[in-house]
Amino acid sequence: MPHSNIHPAAIVEPGAKIGNNVTIEAYAVVKSTVTLEDNVVIKSFAYIDGNTTIGEGTVIWPSASIGTKTQDLKFQGEKTYVVIGKHCEIREFVTINASCQEGSVVKIGDRCLIMAYCHVAHNCEVGNHVIMANGAMLAGHVTLEDYVVIGGMTPIHQFCRVGRNAMVGGFSRITHDIPPYTIGAGSPYKIGGLNLIGLKRRGFSLEVRKSLHQAFKLTYRLGLSFSEALERIEKEVATNEHVAHWLNFCKTSKRGLIGLHSAEPSFQEEEEELEEAMDGKV
Repeated sequence: MPHSNIHPAAIVEPGAKIGNNVTIEAYAVVKSTVTLEDNVVIKSFAYIDGNTTIGEGTVIWPSASIGTKTQDLKFQGEKTYVVIGKHCEIREFVTINASCQEGSVVKIGDRCLIMAYCHVAHNCEVGNHVIMANGAMLAGHVTLEDYVVIGGMTPIHQFCRVGRNAMVGGFSRITHDIPPYTIGAGSPYKIGGLNLIGLKRRGFSLEVRKSLHQAFKLTYRLGLSFSEALERIEKEVATNEHVAHWLNFCKTSKRGLIGLHSAEPSFQEEEEELEEAMDGKV
């Protein structure tokens, strides 16, 4: 049997898979379908449910709720999953719901910090080294790429993506995709430019930062059409993996890039979404 430190007042249901050197504090609840890998810490009053796997060295702080039933009204009891990576910090009162649709996964990458009162909804994917400040909220099907920082009290609309190394200021309202490597804030959201300090900290060379600045300028500052901007980036900007990622992110955007049009959805769009929700379609 693996050696673990489970408090007598903790509730660990038979069938739960517990790794080596796992700590489960008093009054925590771990359900039978949960897997805790080595060196995981579950603090008091945390509730771990569903087909949830928590990676090595991750700490779940008091009163967090992980793997509970999705709040999506379409859910019909399908088997879904939550997978949390290694060495994450999931702070107090965070809620990470189970997914919706058979076999789907809510995924949190490695070394993420999800601060108190954050929410991660169904079918979300959070990359590695992501920081979500207190009260940030992800609606369903949101994607945060690696090294994203989301400021406190910021809601992100369903199906939106935030590109790698982007920094989103607190009290923003995100309704469209935020391109990688950028910084911005507000409601409506305004793109300030490249996340230069963040890129320097991550070791991006001056040459790469210059090429990304060119790509950003062509996309946002010259008044070009979206297709013209992408065409000029491909022709005029030095090619590297990060410019290639910028182009791919832009080309694959389904909700559109934030700041290239009104960041506020029309009342008609809001009404259509409400009607679909009432019909159980979203």
